[in-house]
Amino acid sequence: MKRKSYASKPKPPKSRSPEEREQVVERLVGGAIGSRDKRLAGYREKSLQMYPWVCARCGRAFDQSNITELTVHHKDHNHENNPEDGSNWENLCIYCHDNEHSREVEFHFSNGTMPDKDEQDVAKYNPFENLKELLNKR
Repeated sequence: MKRKSYASKPKPPKSRSPEEREQVVERLVGGAIGSRDKRLAGYREKSLQMYPWVCARCGRAFDQSNITELTVHHKDHNHENNPEDGSNWENLCIYCHDNEHSREVEFHFSNGTMPDKDEQDVAKYNPFENLKELLNKR
């Protein structure tokens, strides 16, 4: 008795004209961009309403004229994790946001260790460290 195989063999792709392929690509890309924009607009607006318009890393303040340079960063790097309380978001300027994501890339190419959260958020340089001494010299 011969056993029946239930695994279906892949069918060769249906040949389409270049115009049909272009329409399919436009439909798929358009749908993906539309759903992405809808998702992004939702949590960005919520974050800008919840949190002050200040970069959480460098402290740069924003107003209506430059708010486009303030981004919403997902702390766990999962853009689908958007809790209503905003606990996975922080507002970062475009420069700090790029820096944060470059750290993630470097992490993947390193030995897999990241500095403690306290270490990476604390500024080491204090430009006013010896200001009192300089003022007293005058």
